[in-house]
Amino acid sequence: MTLNERKIKILQSIINDYIATGEPVGSRTIAKKYDMGISSATIRNEMSDLEDMGLIIQPHASAGRIPSDLGYRLYVDQLMKLKEVDNDKQQFLQGVISKNIDSIEYLMEESAKALAMLTNYTTLISGPLNNKTTLKKINLLNLDESHLMIITATGENYITNHVAPLFNVPDDATLHIISARLNDLLKDKELNEITDEMVDDIYHRFVGYEDIIEAAFAAIKKTMNTAENVHIHMSGAKNILTFPEFSDVEKAKTLFQTLEEKERIAELLSVGGNEIDVMIGGEISIEEMQDCSLITATYDLGNNNKGKIGILGPTRMDYPQVVSILNSMVRNIETAMQKSIGVKKNGS
Repeated sequence: MTLNERKIKILQSIINDYIATGEPVGSRTIAKKYDMGISSATIRNEMSDLEDMGLIIQPHASAGRIPSDLGYRLYVDQLMKLKEVDNDKQQFLQGVISKNIDSIEYLMEESAKALAMLTNYTTLISGPLNNKTTLKKINLLNLDESHLMIITATGENYITNHVAPLFNVPDDATLHIISARLNDLLKDKELNEITDEMVDDIYHRFVGYEDIIEAAFAAIKKTMNTAENVHIHMSGAKNILTFPEFSDVEKAKTLFQTLEEKERIAELLSVGGNEIDVMIGGEISIEEMQDCSLITATYDLGNNNKGKIGILGPTRMDYPQVVSILNSMVRNIETAMQKSIGVKKNGS
């Protein structure tokens, strides 16, 4: 089935209307609000096709349609048009940053508050910390025939235990040899020093044990990313209560409890390395957040001091507006930091 121009316009109309109102969208609503020059019956037929394609769903038998996670993904990747951030918001963001540029921690705290206020969503900011965390040691142990224990430690003595289910776990003597060789190859390495070429070379050294190496690398990455990003600034957690999707008390309570689990949030924010990353619904690895979407932006303060700014909201969040505001915030932070560094250099 082809996604032609008419179907695209109807999908955009459904998404835009649902983002604005939170109410399922019917064919009559589209016919009245969006001048497409076609009848409600034709719109219904097109909506039926969109439903068959998995792009929209009908939450109740008598209701209109709402976008699916797949529909939002298509919208974000191909259809949405970014919104201009108006001058008042730009000046507000610049003011927050200029007032707090001398204290990075306070800057992140105030930036989180500002973004939560501007978007009415929840803001999560990691770091900034210098990505200089090194691997101190990795140890592999046999829990049983189908479970591998991986103990990893960073140079700052941040230690984590990971359990990986595997088809056939070798005995401890074999795992000791593998651990020793991995430590010889990886000890004192920063995460960004473990290149793809290095990973490929290590896989070739351990032919027959690729599943163990894969599990070990996953544990190393998880540990080092978490060690680098354990400090999370959060603001606007209660904003989520303003959306009917979270009117259920137990659902909201579970989400709040999850937001307090800083290591899980830090791990989530470490996902993706693009300037802007968008995770929608079931794409979020934390089950308790799968009724949400998370948009993150990477900021760079120089000397490899990087962090993430994340905006968490319902899946019907205003994606174009949030992406535009995040882009603006990152540009303002990086520009202010560069000017600050320049002033200090010139003054020294």
